[in-house]
Amino acid sequence: MPTKLLKQADGAGGKAMQEFLESVLVPAFSKRRIDNGLGIDDFDDGASFSIGDFDIVVSTDGHTVQPPFFPGGNIGTLAAAGTINDVAMMGAKPIAMTDAIIVEEGFPVEQLKLILESINEVAEKCDVAIIAGDTKIMPKNSLDKIVVATTGIGVVKRGNLITDHGAKPGDVVIISGPIGDHGTVLLAHREGLEFDTDLKSDVKPLWPMINKILPIGGIHVMKDPTRGGFAAAINEIATKSKVEIELYESEIPIREPVRALSDILGLDPLMITSEGIAVIIVNKDQSEEILKTLKQTPEGKDAKVIGHVKEGVPGRVVMLTSIGGKRLVQMPYGELIPRVC
Repeated sequence: MPTKLLKQADGAGGKAMQEFLESVLVPAFSKRRIDNGLGIDDFDDGASFSIGDFDIVVSTDGHTVQPPFFPGGNIGTLAAAGTINDVAMMGAKPIAMTDAIIVEEGFPVEQLKLILESINEVAEKCDVAIIAGDTKIMPKNSLDKIVVATTGIGVVKRGNLITDHGAKPGDVVIISGPIGDHGTVLLAHREGLEFDTDLKSDVKPLWPMINKILPIGGIHVMKDPTRGGFAAAINEIATKSKVEIELYESEIPIREPVRALSDILGLDPLMITSEGIAVIIVNKDQSEEILKTLKQTPEGKDAKVIGHVKEGVPGRVVMLTSIGGKRLVQMPYGELIPRVC
């Protein structure tokens, strides 16, 4: 029997990755959670366990973005913001982070310093401490420049943890900003495509925004649409919540350069990675106040209501198109643009 070999799609956030996790990675570990907390087989943005009156949230991520510097940020910005956002999506206050850097021999020290400064800048913005780390230098040509792995730690009062499977019929779907900016910028920069635009990656920490809306209450799900883009995130929510989600195509914010590049290359903007927005599903009664509050923050100033949750067919996501029709929004098989996060 031939040996199965890994493919990039196996780590790209779509169907292929889910199949890989369920068949290879998760079964390798016998103890997958602490008591009744979230564990590795919940496939949420992080795991959790309880200490006293608090839930501790832990999230780990590896970053292999190519190129490591891009308009709007670098691999350090991405690593710090991505980890902080994963913790924040679960309703937890990020308090600390660890950072492991694996770098190729010959990598410019000045560039490494810029990456470290970016990690610190993002952490400072959210009052997050860098409490531990590790550094490895690999022989030249044994690694593609640099890999950054981060672990985030957050706290939330026990009982207030937000998971990605809490959507309920009647809920309102909010997006905090335009989708697809990050993946589009990385692809254009990587391939040397030139646009008459100042489009930059949307990478940024979202905790300052999330911290403003948590006290309002009524938040049932939060998720940042990274690998696999918005399509992957919204399908995961619908499937795990066992609900149908209906979206309004005309309301989903997409910048014109993202649309243009997608049209040229035959890409679907719904499947392009974002690194600075959140999908937020909330109780209808609190939706107006949450939307108003989001719009008052720099991170959520372009927030919009883009759909609603209904009973329907569990796990199905339907788009009401701009011309009055309907189409299914499918879970992507893999990531359209690899190595952007």
